[in-house]
Amino acid sequence: MSTSVQVDPVMERSYGGVGRCKCSFWFAVAHDIVGVFIMMVGVFGGLVIHDLFIYAGAIIIFLSLIWWVFWYSGNIDVPPEELEDDVGMIKLKNSGLSQVVRRVSDRLSSRIRNSFRKNDRYTREDPTGNSRPSNTGTEVSLSTIYDTTFASSSSKEVVRETLSV
Repeated sequence: MSTSVQVDPVMERSYGGVGRCKCSFWFAVAHDIVGVFIMMVGVFGGLVIHDLFIYAGAIIIFLSLIWWVFWYSGNIDVPPEELEDDVGMIKLKNSGLSQVVRRVSDRLSSRIRNSFRKNDRYTREDPTGNSRPSNTGTEVSLSTIYDTTFASSSSKEVVRETLSV
C-alpha cells in the first residue's frame, strides 16, 4: 500500500532590477562615478598635482570591484535541491552507500585524529614528584664557526656556547 504525497513547488521571490544586493550595487556604482570624476579632474583640470588625481581615481575605480564582486556573488541562485546536502540533510536517493562510506570515513579520521592527541611524550618526575615532559630544561650545545679576521687577523676559532631551551 503506497500513499502519494503531493509537494507544492517552492516559489522563490522574484527580484526585479538590480537583484537582491541593492546596497552593494549602489556602492559599486557610486565608487565608479566618483572614481571617474576624480580621474577626469586630474586629466582635464590643469592642476599641478594632476597625477595624484589620476591615480586616486584609478584606485577608487579598482576598489569598486570589491562591491561588484559582492553584488554578483550575492545574486547567484542555487536550486534548493543542491543545498540539501550542504545543510546536513542526506539525500534520500544516495542514502545507502554514501551513508556507509561517510560513517567509515568519520571513524577512520577520528581514530587518526585521536592518535595524534594522545600524550605519548616521555615524562620524568622532578624532585617535587610532579611529572613533566622530559625535554624541558635540556641543555643544547650550539657550535658556531665564525671568522675572526675582522676583529684580529690571528686565526679562525670554534666557539661553543650553551643554550638552554
